[in-house]
Amino acid sequence: MAAAPRQPGSPAASSRRRAVRLVAAGSAASVAVAALLLSGLGTAGAATTETWNRLADCESGGNWHINTGNGYYGGLQFSQGTWLAMNGDDFAPRADLATPGEQMTVGERLLRANNWSWRAWPACSTKLGLTYADARATDRTVDGVFLHFYDYRPTKHVIQHEPLRKLVLR
Repeated sequence: MAAAPRQPGSPAASSRRRAVRLVAAGSAASVAVAALLLSGLGTAGAATTETWNRLADCESGGNWHINTGNGYYGGLQFSQGTWLAMNGDDFAPRADLATPGEQMTVGERLLRANNWSWRAWPACSTKLGLTYADARATDRTVDGVFLHFYDYRPTKHVIQHEPLRKLVLR
């Protein structure tokens, strides 16, 4: 025997509408949070050009195309394995063959992979006093908020780079 149709004003119908509204509201909230998180992936900064140039000064004397034969290449002294793991070969076969901007982009990928930690450059990041805030700053967002333990007076031409574009999830 089939159940009798429910009346629009019945308590069961009201309860069902409330449940549908809760599910819809929960779904909308989930979508909004996911969109917010995904939009942050593309716009979250990495380090500023100034920070990358300071790090390269420490790592390689500021020579972005250095290859001394020690197994580390370029201004940020990437090992070949790290360069390939961070898709540096999108730009060049080795870091020393890439432009400074391309090396900075790979450095930003490495910062993200390391959860915004400078551990890939332990000696120089410690010497320069680099922090999580330095890793998350961008050329567009730096406004003098970050305090540093150094006195930076650039003596060389500062090389600019393009910030990361929106992260493409595949």
